Amino acid sequence: MSNYKFFNHTADIGIEITGRTAKTLFVNAAYALFDVMIEHKTGRAAKGEKKIIVEGTDISDLMMNFLRELLYLFNGEQFVMESCEMIQFTHKTLQARLAGESLQSNRHVVKTEIKAVTYSGLKVEKTQTGWSVRVIFDV
Repeated sequence: MSNYKFFNHTADIGIEITGRTAKTLFVNAAYALFDVMIEHKTGRAAKGEKKIIVEGTDISDLMMNFLRELLYLFNGEQFVMESCEMIQFTHKTLQARLAGESLQSNRHVVKTEIKAVTYSGLKVEKTQTGWSVRVIFDV
């Protein structure tokens, strides 16, 4: 079962992501972002690793900054994330270990070019079954 689903949005991509805990929500958001952008051609262990530290004024701002950092790693450094592990997590700061590799045409197909993660309609909330976020990607 997928931890995200699309919702209708006029020109961009709307996505709702869920997780049992806030920490899991962030991990699932990372996977969803890369799943929307990249199709992996073959299964192989990741070759590289990056550690990131992200801060925000609240959990919504933290989510925005986290997704923007991941998008920068892809667009700016051509880093394709294969896995994400939270090392430290609060509702205002996180430290994550990302396993992945450089974008390679023989291993990855870019499905969707995401230009930006937007604050428009951003909503992170605790639900009866865990946590969810609604976010819009500018394509």
